[in-house]
Amino acid sequence: MPSPLITMQNVDFHYPGKQALFDVSMDILPREVTALIGPSGCGKSTVLRCFNRMNDLVPGAKVTKGSIHIAGQDIEDPKLDVINLRRRVGMVFQKSNPFPQSIYDNAAYGLRLQGEKRKEVLDEAVERSLKGSALWDEVKDRLRENAFSLSGGQQQRLCIARSIAVQPEILLMDEPCSALDPIATAKIEELICQLTKDYTIVIVTHNMEQAKRIADKSAYFLLGKLIEMSPTMDLFTQPKRRETERYIRGEVG
Repeated sequence: MPSPLITMQNVDFHYPGKQALFDVSMDILPREVTALIGPSGCGKSTVLRCFNRMNDLVPGAKVTKGSIHIAGQDIEDPKLDVINLRRRVGMVFQKSNPFPQSIYDNAAYGLRLQGEKRKEVLDEAVERSLKGSALWDEVKDRLRENAFSLSGGQQQRLCIARSIAVQPEILLMDEPCSALDPIATAKIEELICQLTKDYTIVIVTHNMEQAKRIADKSAYFLLGKLIEMSPTMDLFTQPKRRETERYIRGEVG
């Protein structure tokens, strides 16, 4: 078995006046899809945002106990370059959020932010990332059009292209299909399964059927605690904990 790419050990996390995570420990293996499931407010998105320290943007929010390591590096180390961490750990949000720029400029955004100006390098990265997000064939003749001219599902795939253009190790996805219709959702799910050849993916989803379709492992959270984590089919067919079984049956959340 490969070594974990992400390790959380006994993590407590606080927002001002509120504890959001309690003693969470989990390992995430490389090139797998890990789904974080559970009712609203259970801590799923907080866990996700710990991995690229997006929680730093909330004043007073912090890990108060435990550790988080990515590829063996303590990401809570005060000396850590957080900008570099977020390059290594890309994020796709619940609502597609393309910039009010061209399709090309959206895909090239991260590289330009790093100072890349060479047209041939940008061209290659834009094509590679749009192909990687299964969008190239749909937009290759429209690259100078505004990103807002795309459909909702296409905009979300463009956001995925923007994330993978800088070649991260990990992709975090926070409910990436919640605003999409079933056809667009199916395309994103198919894309996620293809991306695991190159990326480690952690996805927050309320949709248990989606977790079953795409996730190698699933982790069930309740009230800030990790209740159970196991291979997805095992978790849904043979849950070890009563709390998990109640959620799967629809008795919770």
